[in-house]
Amino acid sequence: MKKLLTFSRFKNLAILLVFFIFPLIDRSPYHIDVMVSAGVFIILALGLNVIVGYAGILNLGYAALFACGAYLYAISNIHFHIPFWTGLFISGFGTALFGMLLAFPALRLSGDYLAIVTLGAGEIVRIILNNVDQVTGGPNGLLGIDHPTFFGLRFGVKSGPYYYLIFVMVILLVFFLKRLESSRLGRAWTAMREDELAASSMGVNLMWAKLTAFGIGGFIAGIAGCVFASKQGSISPDSFDFVVSVMVLAMVVLGGLGTIRGAITGALILSLLPEFLRGFEMYRMLFFGLAMILMMLFRPQGIFGEVRYKTRFSSGKKGRFSLTPEARKQ
Repeated sequence: MKKLLTFSRFKNLAILLVFFIFPLIDRSPYHIDVMVSAGVFIILALGLNVIVGYAGILNLGYAALFACGAYLYAISNIHFHIPFWTGLFISGFGTALFGMLLAFPALRLSGDYLAIVTLGAGEIVRIILNNVDQVTGGPNGLLGIDHPTFFGLRFGVKSGPYYYLIFVMVILLVFFLKRLESSRLGRAWTAMREDELAASSMGVNLMWAKLTAFGIGGFIAGIAGCVFASKQGSISPDSFDFVVSVMVLAMVVLGGLGTIRGAITGALILSLLPEFLRGFEMYRMLFFGLAMILMMLFRPQGIFGEVRYKTRFSSGKKGRFSLTPEARKQ
């Protein structure tokens, strides 16, 4: 067991080292920029994994929280000259509050009905951003968003500083979420995901569990939006449409619901795969769709998802059971 733990730690350190030295080995601005975009999606996938993977709440409007974080920083920076690091906390906590407000109408819903509500909320937010011209700039968006500075070093448009900023943020988020998994709140989310009625009968406050899931997921989406807005220097409602929500959800499902490494792996695959297939521009979406279909056929629980075995008692001796045909296939 100790050898396995040591090997696992060594493997994790090796992976961190590879990602840390990547910009030093590959100095292509385009490749680093692609990795920065993938890093933003990793943060988003980690946030949505809290809502969908841990708490079992299907959210089809996660792009609304992403947009809230981006616009909070853009508006506070352009109109009130608030710097990036202060705007990062404003975006995070402001989006957390917004996520909890969005959760209130959905507290008594579950399943498909909850998914429809979140989908509608995401579209409502996008329409509002398109029509409130005086504040959000309407369809044209907001321009002239300041880039971060760190001890006098201005990030500018170069991707290298953003790469290491996202690298540190992902490490901190993984550390936080690992602790959250084994906490009382994390266990409450797991119970609620498996069976809300059973969790409620065991004393889990479902309202508080759902609100905190939306709040923490919203906080993570907010900081991702803040980084995205500062990196781009301009934002518009078109950057936060329904496709973004579907892509982030696909990343979480592909990697495996409720797993941190699954969310990171799924985000990397679905962010980088279109770039690898850019040479097959006419067929890359075909390859992308085919890969998703094959994944759902042969590994429906995701890359790192757990296989849930269904059991049934045999008609023989008491206490004996056998796996169902569905479990044997898995």
